[in-house]
Amino acid sequence: MKKLLILFCITFFVSNTFSQEEKPNVLVFYVDDLRAELGCYGSETAITPNIDKLAADGVQFNKAYVQQAICAPSRMSTLTGLRPETLGIYSIFTPLRKVHKKVVSMPQLFKKNGYKTVSIGKVYHHSVDDKQYWTYHFKKEANSYVKSENIALMKRLKAEGVKPLKGPAYEDADVEDEAYKDGRVSKYAIETLNKIKDDKFLMFVGLSKPHLPFNAPKKYWDLHDKSKFKIPSRTKPEGMYRLALSSWGELKGYYGIPKKGDLDDELTRTLIHGYHASVSFIDAQVGKIMQTLEELDLRKNTMVIFMSDHGYKIGEYGAWCKHSNVEIDVRVPLIISRETNYKKRKTGKTSDALVENVDIFPTLVDFCGLKGPKSDGKSILPVINKPNKNWDKIATSVYARGKKIMGVTATDGKWRYTEWRNSVTNEILQAELYEHKNSLLSFVNLSGNKKYKKTEVRMKMLLEKQFPRDTPFLQNDKPRK
Repeated sequence: MKKLLILFCITFFVSNTFSQEEKPNVLVFYVDDLRAELGCYGSETAITPNIDKLAADGVQFNKAYVQQAICAPSRMSTLTGLRPETLGIYSIFTPLRKVHKKVVSMPQLFKKNGYKTVSIGKVYHHSVDDKQYWTYHFKKEANSYVKSENIALMKRLKAEGVKPLKGPAYEDADVEDEAYKDGRVSKYAIETLNKIKDDKFLMFVGLSKPHLPFNAPKKYWDLHDKSKFKIPSRTKPEGMYRLALSSWGELKGYYGIPKKGDLDDELTRTLIHGYHASVSFIDAQVGKIMQTLEELDLRKNTMVIFMSDHGYKIGEYGAWCKHSNVEIDVRVPLIISRETNYKKRKTGKTSDALVENVDIFPTLVDFCGLKGPKSDGKSILPVINKPNKNWDKIATSVYARGKKIMGVTATDGKWRYTEWRNSVTNEILQAELYEHKNSLLSFVNLSGNKKYKKTEVRMKMLLEKQFPRDTPFLQNDKPRK
């Protein structure tokens, strides 16, 4: 009996040690302001060979959506698995832990379970959030300029007391990658991978481009022929709600950008060029980090996720940036590639399943065999393993216009239905119905059109399952004074 007990203990110890050793790593590329237009997504203008290579080595999701098209709430949602309407934070000015002390986050859970947790660059919008739960935490850097004339300009603007202090909206200095912050992010990521190569890790690499300003080394600008960029239509959708689009003050705050009216074609084309150069710049950083993962023999046991916090407009509808419920702002690229030692892994596949960024946390909990907190999302591991699997009927997002108006929106992958509601009474101020079967853009609000009545009724029912008319939209965040 004693011998059997000893044998059992040895077997138990060995099996658990083996299980611990086999726990997978996770590497997440979390990109700022990246819309669902890359080479692998069929873009004719994006030059993204490294991201395309990653897509060929995994599953590319064509219908992935964020919960709100603005940095802070979107990132909180990803890292907690809770929607903005659950957290009650809709602006960029409130850190998560200022109002939610007990919510269990992704780095918190993984660190508790023995993982080295790493945050490099922009992961949370507020660097103070969960700082204690990152084993390695590289604080995001401020925007920087390299050209001497821009450095001098920034000094002058600061001396003049200009606030907010923003320089030009783009720069193309002839420098090495590390002169700009995303180049340094990849450097820190590579150094950290070498430090933790013998540990189990959850690493987030927060790449800030293509967020404004569009600052990237000249060699990435030179990859693109500026003359080939088309000027998008400035036409706004017919019948669109008056507050559906923002006034894109984010861009107007940069030096040299007109405060009123549309941008002219020359400036529009330059900014489009800068956006594409910035995307090619971060693509190169992805390539460097992936190469290191291979060289350290870590790829075999690491799931790699490439994702964005929200989409972006570069002149479409005569608008810029994000801050809306329109398709081009809430649909994002999402690529997930399983560890290479998983025999049944899928590569070079695409999926039209409706998935959301809020699903990432429960997916990683499932993938790594952990016990996670309650989530508003759900594991999409079944879809990663079977990309054609039937999945959710809708994906939803929100966007608040101040404290009094809330926009709630849903897509079934082909149609987008939005209701703009009074945040207190839930009275519907206006509805929108747009078709997106073949494009990120749509130019006619079909709500109320008799021809599409059945579609609108169906979409309204789907939306109101997620957002009943008596939904209380909590407001836990505090606007900046």
